[in-house]
Amino acid sequence: MPDAPATRPSLLVRLRSAADTDAWREFVLLYAPLVYGLARQRGLQDADAADVTQEVFQTISAAVKNLEYDPRRGSFRGWLFTLTRNGLYDFLARRGQRWQGSGDSGTQALLEGLPDRGEEEVFWDREYEQRVFAWATEQVRPRFKESTWQAFWQLAVEGKPGEAVAQALGMTVGAVYVARCRVQARLREEIQELEST
Repeated sequence: MPDAPATRPSLLVRLRSAADTDAWREFVLLYAPLVYGLARQRGLQDADAADVTQEVFQTISAAVKNLEYDPRRGSFRGWLFTLTRNGLYDFLARRGQRWQGSGDSGTQALLEGLPDRGEEEVFWDREYEQRVFAWATEQVRPRFKESTWQAFWQLAVEGKPGEAVAQALGMTVGAVYVARCRVQARLREEIQELEST
């Protein structure tokens, strides 16, 4: 995916209702791994990353009731990224994990090892793209025969040569490429539907 898709405005509107469990389930499935992943990438342990994720989602739950989404002011994913970074800083501050400069080379090495905002944004966007792809594959896979799915997966995801995939699956090379195209088209449709409804 060249560009990460935008968050659907309709999903954001539906989140205003705490009773809309389907919207919240979809939202959490899509975004909780991002928040958690960024916390883990920053070095937090599993339980601490889960705590940060929960705190960020509590903040979202309170804020989304009054959210007036205007894409001209920035993306929702960008706002969520900022909330997550702030949540990480707050968490570390509460844990007393502030770094004090001492001027020694160890402190300098620690500071140089921290990711800058640009690196974290690249990580965030890459993780989002992977999460959307994983979600779409979960939706699409049951709609295809296993041989069709395996032809797509081995060819497009694992990067195996068409001839090897065809031989392994007992298909013609042409059938393997047709299977890949059918699954890819359905994945694109699923992602577009996710982002436009």
